[in-house]
Amino acid sequence: MRERQLAAVFVEMADTLVADFDAIEFLHVLADRCVSLLEVSAAGLLLTDQRGALRVVAASSEETRLLELFQLQSDEGPCLDCFHTRQPVGVADLATDGAPRWPRFSAEARRVGFASVHALPMRLRDDAIGALNLFDVRVGSLPAETLGVAQALADVATIGLLQERIIRRGATLAEQLQTALNSRILIEQAKGVIAERKHVDVGRAFALLRTAARSQNRHLSEFASEVVDGATNL
Repeated sequence: MRERQLAAVFVEMADTLVADFDAIEFLHVLADRCVSLLEVSAAGLLLTDQRGALRVVAASSEETRLLELFQLQSDEGPCLDCFHTRQPVGVADLATDGAPRWPRFSAEARRVGFASVHALPMRLRDDAIGALNLFDVRVGSLPAETLGVAQALADVATIGLLQERIIRRGATLAEQLQTALNSRILIEQAKGVIAERKHVDVGRAFALLRTAARSQNRHLSEFASEVVDGATNL
């Protein structure tokens, strides 16, 4: 069953690469699939902007997105270490191993219910463009096989962002990543609009946004822009 699930995820990622590419939706799908395939509690993805600073671009839940933002604001955590060293980072117990290393991040991660964390680099040769974070409510290290699959998924995400057909259009690496980050801002604004309009929380608002964009076969960022501008009444 696991092998079939893994094959299905990579086929899904490949289908995304040959279709009309939507970087933000691609990364959100990847975060969701990491949770289901790797049997972790949550996943988040961070990318660098044009100045080399990390930004949150996708997460499997709103709580995880906020935790990733806290990590950046407090300037400590597994994703930052992973990005700077370009090596995987893992902490099996945030209470004992994480607290001395990242006191503020570990306390916040535990407050929202996580007990362990693993971060994997998104690398292009010797350069890192971001990192994938995996959170779990259980204490313990992930098996080597699971970490291998997670790194493969991170590599797929990197390939998706740097696919040759986009580079052939004249977009540089920095421009491509900045486009994804700019799209993230629009999506956050659209979530706020929908949450206020529908009287729902931002997690539910994002689910409604993604569902509507998919049903109309639209880019998530383009659809979000219309929501913010009032051109689409979701």
